[in-house]
Amino acid sequence: MSRQRGFALIAVLLVLAMVGVLGAEFAYSMRLEATSVRAYKDTLTAAHLAEAAIEQGIREIAGDVTYAVLAEDDSLTFYNRDRLPLKRLPRTKVPLGAGAFSYRITDEEARLNLNASPPDRVDRLLQAIGLDKSERDTINDSLQDWRDTNDEHRLNGAESEDYYLKLPLPYRAKNGNLDSITELLQIKGVTPAIYNGVGGKPGLAAYVTVKSPGQVNINTASCVVLHALGGAGDAECSAIEQTRREGPYTSVPGQFGGRGLSLTTRTFRIEADGLIDGQVRARVTAIVQRNAQSGGDAVTVLEWSGIR
Repeated sequence: MSRQRGFALIAVLLVLAMVGVLGAEFAYSMRLEATSVRAYKDTLTAAHLAEAAIEQGIREIAGDVTYAVLAEDDSLTFYNRDRLPLKRLPRTKVPLGAGAFSYRITDEEARLNLNASPPDRVDRLLQAIGLDKSERDTINDSLQDWRDTNDEHRLNGAESEDYYLKLPLPYRAKNGNLDSITELLQIKGVTPAIYNGVGGKPGLAAYVTVKSPGQVNINTASCVVLHALGGAGDAECSAIEQTRREGPYTSVPGQFGGRGLSLTTRTFRIEADGLIDGQVRARVTAIVQRNAQSGGDAVTVLEWSGIR
């Protein structure tokens, strides 16, 4: 009898242990599911916040803007036709609902258009961001091969048969103009470090575009781009920066004529972050263009990357 009671006690203890394990597993699963749901909710909320930031950026761009000037803090200041500065909307950690958003507007026409730039201009740009001659020759020749319509590679370049189709994940050269600067990461010689920059130093992506008309806005161009346009020296760049801080150029100075410089812009890049609890949980980048004709939408979205 006592043996039967002993077996029954052991059985009860085993059942209780199993129930305990199942209960702990169920509680863990519920906590894990709750965490996943919260993370999904935060990401979705942050995506909407980033989209709200894009809309606020578009609101600034669609205003009574005639000139855009790169200010001393590297942000854009907008001016009306009378050269009077327009009040900026808040752009950093703007509270909204359950989180906040931040955004940065830059002039897409302050960048060098890779589809419209000759090789020597591209070489000067690559040199200005610190690449040595072998890196510049590889990227420059490969870029021209990527864009041309034939399958014959240049001395330091690459085409489908001799390079791209031999990669672990093979693909073909486009043989056409770039539709987005992200295509650069597919081109021989362009590494993520060159594209994105390292150590807080901007990479190639900060200085190039494929969405502008081709001219560069003197009121917003960086010294790197000005160097690429015509070999402008440090003294010339400093003079340009100092003058435009006092108000936008309304004409291109004679000494800078013939370098492909313009005074105004219609194309902008908006980089937006959605923040939850102070942390970036979503990021969206949009390239937008003010429409020249009146009526209809004031701004057209040319390119969108990120969550939408």
